[in-house]
Amino acid sequence: MKLRRLLAPGLLLFSLACATTPTPGPEAGTDTPDTRPAETDTPNTGTPDTRTPPAASLEKQPTQDTGKKAPTPPPPAADPQALAQHDRPKDDRAWTNLGIVQERLGRNDEAERSYRQALALKPDQQAAWENLTRLQCRTGRAAQAESSLREQLQATPNAIAPRIALVQALLCQKRLDAAATEAKRVLKAEERNVRAMQLLAQVYYRERKYELAKMVLENARTLAPNEAVTHNALGLVQLALGTKPAALESFKKASELKPEFAEARNNLGALLNEAQDYDAAIRELEAAVQAAPDFVSARLNLGNAYRGQGDFARALAEYQHVLRLAPELPDTLFNLAILHLDAEPPDMDPVVRLQTCLSYFEQYRAKGGKDERVDTYVKDAKKGIEKEERRREREKREQLRKAQKAEEDKKKTDEAPPPAPEAAGSGKVAEDKK
Repeated sequence: MKLRRLLAPGLLLFSLACATTPTPGPEAGTDTPDTRPAETDTPNTGTPDTRTPPAASLEKQPTQDTGKKAPTPPPPAADPQALAQHDRPKDDRAWTNLGIVQERLGRNDEAERSYRQALALKPDQQAAWENLTRLQCRTGRAAQAESSLREQLQATPNAIAPRIALVQALLCQKRLDAAATEAKRVLKAEERNVRAMQLLAQVYYRERKYELAKMVLENARTLAPNEAVTHNALGLVQLALGTKPAALESFKKASELKPEFAEARNNLGALLNEAQDYDAAIRELEAAVQAAPDFVSARLNLGNAYRGQGDFARALAEYQHVLRLAPELPDTLFNLAILHLDAEPPDMDPVVRLQTCLSYFEQYRAKGGKDERVDTYVKDAKKGIEKEERRREREKREQLRKAQKAEEDKKKTDEAPPPAPEAAGSGKVAEDKK
């Protein structure tokens, strides 16, 4: 397949960490959040963690019939909801984990209540504060989140976790100066707070102060070398600075440290797409959408990888999935148009395929798409239709010519006199006489 264009505009410019989703399980209350941003400069600041909390399982062991009664096995591990509501009602981490699962299931109101229950049990749990704030931002309530957090900080001005969440809420409202001020307050109180460094670096990144962002993230990496969020953010800054090989290594490191980190794997997959290493890109991007099924950028990049590999059907399926998830996104329509322009699936009529391409370009422009190459691609599609129609006309004329020739040959055969039989018969008679 001839590739005219691989990535839709802007897919490599992902936001830095602006939302946290902790890993369900025993570590959920620690200071190592899993960052899950969706798109830069939108109030939708995160995709919920799509993983379910790990549940301990008891492996059944084979037993021999010895005549003795087998010991009663211990009960199986409870699910997160039972764990939070019944078995360990005072466990703040269990309530946070329950909120993550509820958010994954789309039960946002229940998730919010679970996060608040976690905070009622442990008011300084950073994971619960950040998940609650992210959920409020994602549902268009960033200002409400900010107001609640400021009230909390009036009551407990030295609390660190809600102030970090306040930085998050301010970032989601694009109030960069205020976000930087609050992040610096955290660092003044705790100069080794890695999460505050990550958020401050995001402010600098959005302000295009890439060298400052790099310096802050390198400090964070020195303090906590195994923080996947830091490596992913550093990769984005390196990409902005034009050091693509370093960015690739940073994304790889982030993915290795946290294999379910969808953003890092998406960023790595996007760079692999650009390098036309489609097999490797597909591995990363399939992992990203498995971890976050509604991650629009990852699915769009996965469609690009399938297209690069020449797999029309799977590319089409991914693009259509993105269209359902984000119907207003023009990039999807652009890529669908290019897919139908470049690909030549044997089971699709070429004229229908190119007409479909033109339809997608029209929809792309109607959604506000302004890629300057569209005019050229539209001309290519129209020329392709004209070429195919001329080929079909020639083929039709050739078939008609062959049919006329066959008819003429048949007519000549029908009008030709039959061969005389006398020669063969007279020879036989003469031979008999002898």
